Amino acid sequence: MIGAGAMGLAAAFYALQLGHEVTVVEADSQAGGMAAHFDFDGLSIERFYHFICKPDRPTFALLEELGIADRLRWRPTSMGYWVNGVMHKWGDPISLLTTSLLNPIEKLRYGAQMFLTSKRKSFDDLETVSAKRWIEQGSGRSVYDKLWRRLMSLKFYQYADDVSAAWIATRVRRIGNSRRSLFQEELGYLEGGSQTLVDALVAAIEANGGKIHLGCPAERVETQDGAVIAVAAGGRLFPADAVICTVPTPFVSGLVPDLPQASKDAYDAIRNIGVVCVVHKLRKPVSPHFWVNIVDQDVDIPGVIEFSNLRPMDHTVVYAPYYMPTDNPKWTAPDKAFIDESFGYIRRLNPQITEADRLTSKVGRLRYAQPLCEPGFAAKIPPIRTPIRGLQVADTCFYYPEDRGVSEGARLAKEMALAVGSDHIPRREPVF
Repeated sequence: MIGAGAMGLAAAFYALQLGHEVTVVEADSQAGGMAAHFDFDGLSIERFYHFICKPDRPTFALLEELGIADRLRWRPTSMGYWVNGVMHKWGDPISLLTTSLLNPIEKLRYGAQMFLTSKRKSFDDLETVSAKRWIEQGSGRSVYDKLWRRLMSLKFYQYADDVSAAWIATRVRRIGNSRRSLFQEELGYLEGGSQTLVDALVAAIEANGGKIHLGCPAERVETQDGAVIAVAAGGRLFPADAVICTVPTPFVSGLVPDLPQASKDAYDAIRNIGVVCVVHKLRKPVSPHFWVNIVDQDVDIPGVIEFSNLRPMDHTVVYAPYYMPTDNPKWTAPDKAFIDESFGYIRRLNPQITEADRLTSKVGRLRYAQPLCEPGFAAKIPPIRTPIRGLQVADTCFYYPEDRGVSEGARLAKEMALAVGSDHIPRREPVF
């Protein structure tokens, strides 16, 4: 197994359950990937925010199998829209009916599109349609301009008009179906955070004889006669009959030089957006909402996530994500610039917050945080089973049209584990 993020660990867990010998190699010094925690001045917290939705059935199954389903908690949450200095409650029929952001016709069209999207079973008809076109056709151009245009431009920049409608629609469906009732959104979290899941996976892997090598970056997948035979990692050679690779697709061509050129080109053609994610710990709450979308020409983030409004904590914890292509000049700005700017935005949201209320701040950066899923993206995704026998490759772009999340990772992990051994000689060495 190459990669000890949530999907890689889940694949290792499922492969062990099926009787395979498993070894995991991971470049980082800790397991978990985007789900891993860090010490935030005495608080163990995710590097990048995570939440659980009601439709996330693969997550529930994995929690049951690990014996930690009792650590799952649900909490009523809400969303806000901060538009030009005014906070608007959002995300339920009453908020939509009473908002001053939209006129009656806009409310009707927007409400109908979002409701019908939450009830859809398939998004195949949206596969080659842009999100911009889909929203404008359903809700109207004025709604797109008021509610979506700024958010899209701050996440995708020059690619904002070239994002798949299917990808956006599945996000709407997932959140739209995570409700206690029509009037109340409800999201989930794990006691102890996502580290609870990471720790349980690591413990289960090791208890079943699996081996995890941290600080051991994969260097090359070795092949012979068109089949995998080993993985070179951390200056060592690990023999293997099967390899599951979960690192971001931009690394695959270099990691597997024996792939056919057409396969390398397919991986290299998948574009990604980076993220600079600022986390602030504060003395005071910013708002009553878990998620606040921001539409303001003077604010350069699409929103903030007040994580302490989901997972109870002693202090307020707010994530301020800056998504952007990594060739954007701002990507190389120092951490302090992002900290100061985002805290300034928080003070705009709540002017009662002062510098004295900021306890500490931390910046996390991820170069390959979000696959850029353009219209027709499904046709760009290479098969999980590669032309090299015994080698499977998948990262978060393979969840499409679903967005990144533990649930899709768990689903795909189980599928890949079940596929091990079906396309090569009987195993003699560990699965990676």
